[in-house]
Amino acid sequence: MTVTQPDVTVVVGAYEAMPYLVECLRSVEAQTLDAARIEVIAVDDGSTDGTGEYLEEFAARAATHVTVIHQENSGGPSSPRNVGLGKASGRYVFFLDADDRLAPEALERMVAMADRNGTDVVLGKVEGINRVPPKAAWVQTLERTDVFHSNIKFTLSAQKLFRRALLERHSMRFDESLFTGEDALFTMEAYLRADGVSVIADHTCYYLVGRDDGKHVTKSGSYTLRFDSARALMNLIAEMVPPGVERDKLMVRPFLVTLLPQFGPKYLKDTEQVRRHKFELAKPLMTAHWTPEVAVRLKVDERLRLQLVAEERPELLLDVVEFVKSKKRPDAVVEKRGRRVYLAYPHFRSEDAGLPDSLYLAEPREARGVEGYREGTASAFLRRVARKVRRVLR
Repeated sequence: MTVTQPDVTVVVGAYEAMPYLVECLRSVEAQTLDAARIEVIAVDDGSTDGTGEYLEEFAARAATHVTVIHQENSGGPSSPRNVGLGKASGRYVFFLDADDRLAPEALERMVAMADRNGTDVVLGKVEGINRVPPKAAWVQTLERTDVFHSNIKFTLSAQKLFRRALLERHSMRFDESLFTGEDALFTMEAYLRADGVSVIADHTCYYLVGRDDGKHVTKSGSYTLRFDSARALMNLIAEMVPPGVERDKLMVRPFLVTLLPQFGPKYLKDTEQVRRHKFELAKPLMTAHWTPEVAVRLKVDERLRLQLVAEERPELLLDVVEFVKSKKRPDAVVEKRGRRVYLAYPHFRSEDAGLPDSLYLAEPREARGVEGYREGTASAFLRRVARKVRRVLR
């Protein structure tokens, strides 16, 4: 008998997933893609709440082929995903979290998109249920793009369709030493190695579910794990992308999404010991990867906070973070006949602080909301800002 290769292997890593697992697997059964074209590899990561038993029940009655693997708890999502990937036989692999759900047409649409365009990664639009999903990547449907010419760098979760040949060709696996951000590392590498990426923005494919018990992995863990995640992603980008504009575009992501929140409102609640430790952890990252070209791509308050971290000036940082937490709007100082806008966050033009005006200089996306602003050509403006910030950082 000839065994037909499935189109998609759905890898479900599950730990203490009840009762969310019921709806998760129901969403797999509801797929419009023929059941014979779907393979499910479910890995029970040492659950004690009935997750493993429910997976066995599902495997016994499901129309699609289901393999259930039981293992001792690994402490994170990487091991179950790697085990599932190692057993996969489909042309594509989709990593489905056990508390989330697929939309009915998700797999059919993503496989068709990948086949039509020959792309190696497909992003299906994500909606949130009791959670806020990423939005930047879903502006428009893109048949073929890459990580440098789109906003896909801002969605690095593992819930994508990956061509399995790509993953096997480069022996790609999730880093089991990371307990948060392991999916960002894996997905960024896939983006960089892929022969094209597709984005489905006009049809919801995935529902990101917020658990009522709050036990979502990205909400737990020590702040040191976030620095581990940022370091790993920055190092990957530096290894795979030569210095220059393209590397700077990608470095924005770990600085903005992973590192900056450690110096946001939560920083005000940290003890002095934790604050000092955060500066120590940030120092090598700032030294190695913080450049004027990265800085100029950030909003004023983001750039200012990270520059104060880079300069190791915690006393000034506190004032800025408190201002940001208050959600006040900084005064706008409009100069050069409306072509230059400064946002007067704390220590602007303070002789004691000695911070240069260029740190407070707004780029067009922020300046457009200021009365009296006159926009010149964006490229010329950015060149001016970049020159000023570059002089400061040097």
